[in-house]
Amino acid sequence: MKTRHHLAAQGLAAFGLAALPLAVQAQATAAEETDTVALNPMVITATLAPRTADETLSSVTVLDEATLRRQDPTSVTDMLRGQPGVDVITNGSFGKNSSVYLRGTGNESTLLMIDGIRLRSATAGGAAWQFLDPRMFQRAEIVRGPRGSLYGADAVGGVVQLFTHEAQEGGPHPRVSVGGGSFNTQRYSAGLSGSSGGTRYSFAGSHFTTDGTPVRRDSEDKGYDNTSALARIAHTFENEVEVGMLALRTRGNTEFDRFGAPSDTDFVQQVAGIYGEIPFTDTWRSRLTLSESRDEQDTSYPTGTSFFDTRSRAARWDNTLDFGPHQLVVGSEYMHDAIEATDDFVEESRDNVAVYAQALLDFDPFSVQASLRHDDNEAFGRELTGGIALGFEFDAHHTLRASYGTAFRAPTFNDLYYWDEWGSEGNPDVNAETSRTFELGARGQYRSGFWDLAVYQSDIDDLIAWTPDPDDPFRWTPMNVNEARIRGIELATGVELQHWTLQTALTWIDPENRSGANAGNRIQRRASQSARFDVDRELGEWSLGGSWIVQGYRYNDAENQDRIGGFGLVNLRAGWQFAPLWSARLTVENALDKEYETSRDYLNAGRAAFVSVHFGQ
Repeated sequence: MKTRHHLAAQGLAAFGLAALPLAVQAQATAAEETDTVALNPMVITATLAPRTADETLSSVTVLDEATLRRQDPTSVTDMLRGQPGVDVITNGSFGKNSSVYLRGTGNESTLLMIDGIRLRSATAGGAAWQFLDPRMFQRAEIVRGPRGSLYGADAVGGVVQLFTHEAQEGGPHPRVSVGGGSFNTQRYSAGLSGSSGGTRYSFAGSHFTTDGTPVRRDSEDKGYDNTSALARIAHTFENEVEVGMLALRTRGNTEFDRFGAPSDTDFVQQVAGIYGEIPFTDTWRSRLTLSESRDEQDTSYPTGTSFFDTRSRAARWDNTLDFGPHQLVVGSEYMHDAIEATDDFVEESRDNVAVYAQALLDFDPFSVQASLRHDDNEAFGRELTGGIALGFEFDAHHTLRASYGTAFRAPTFNDLYYWDEWGSEGNPDVNAETSRTFELGARGQYRSGFWDLAVYQSDIDDLIAWTPDPDDPFRWTPMNVNEARIRGIELATGVELQHWTLQTALTWIDPENRSGANAGNRIQRRASQSARFDVDRELGEWSLGGSWIVQGYRYNDAENQDRIGGFGLVNLRAGWQFAPLWSARLTVENALDKEYETSRDYLNAGRAAFVSVHFGQ
């Protein structure tokens, strides 16, 4: 039975959820006469074409350069934690295994891209988020909801795209950062960017090393080091033909516990690509991109070694055609996945061929977005995905939207062919997951603020889940769960007013297993409630800020018997611009020294303080 206090708390939360957009609107409307910064960023990931956030007809979050500079996160997962619809699972801090769940779907259903290049493990399925240094990126876009009709497999929950630093005008412009702090942590980074005569360039490097913290109780510190390098060059000719290249590589070592035994992994994460773009006419631009991503991990255990190296190569051809206020994007894509591993797989490569089209139609005040994609994969057959979104511009500040989209998650090499000495093995008969999502949303966009509210439901068929053998807990096999349903509500708000920057994200989801012995249970490892509040204040040469991140409890098992408690984190920060182009920053993560875990028996770091000095813009 719910207590009166619990019901009152729910009522207060509901009132706050309803009242917050009105408060943002009131504050922003009052500031219409002031010269404030607009919070309506340009987004590329949602539609393959530049659109402002309110024009995408999608639930999007953009973490811009100013936000990342203020927060100065030590990991990509730290900057994503608590954002609308985002749940982060980690096996400890500093380079330890991490998963990012979008809207209650798994890590394998969250697509990661870096400057348009897909990065993931073809064996595990998801991306190794923990090995990416956030200082190598200028901004991030989080698009929630299915994007299978644009990106093919694995975009069931949505897409996270990280963007490397753009070249600055003129130059060369140097930037340098040196810092360190708790757990004998050291951070160094440097970059150089500029443009001249149609050529734009950006080079960067970083190094991060730490002794780390114990990831289990009564264990030793587990260290981590990471060295990253970036090169990005582009040239635009007088006839507006453009060519460019990108190379980003990160490598290092992370220590961890495996069944209580000390182990470590040498890793390499890499993306590389070249592209050419030609404007055939004033209304037709064609772009060809050739790319490769690598995920390489060599692990040493007390009993031996293993390695899993995967490569994904792609050729993508996009054509954008303008018809007055309307736009059509058509293209094709070829992808080739290949693996090398300690253990032989029945298959070690597979190809995927796709064609797709998207129409962006503007009938002011109505807008329509429709997309369709056909994938043909030699491992699991053909999949047809589509999406349609309808928008209505209620007035100059408010937009209503409704959308329906489908997506699928491709079985990984592990799902299909994996085996180990304990008896776990893949299932060559496992089917691809398929999903259908319906969403209603509304956005208020003002000169100095915004609010965005979304309600959605996703129905997933043939959910891929590894299940243990009842007679042998070390033996696991992937199976298809007939049905799962995920319902959710997301609210995001932001305002910039009189030197204050305020951001709020509230998330509620109900991820439910709808079939089998665990029908009616929450899908394991998903927190149903989360909130994030970011507050920053400019005080002349100084800046002060903080974040409060709250997550509810989750279950570690499908039977919902093993409960992992929720937690609240307080992160504090301060900055000082002590000379032109020079600044110093202090961040205190988990300032209240909260002991918490998101994966059973894996502890995250306690209070940690870091100081850094920066030169450059």
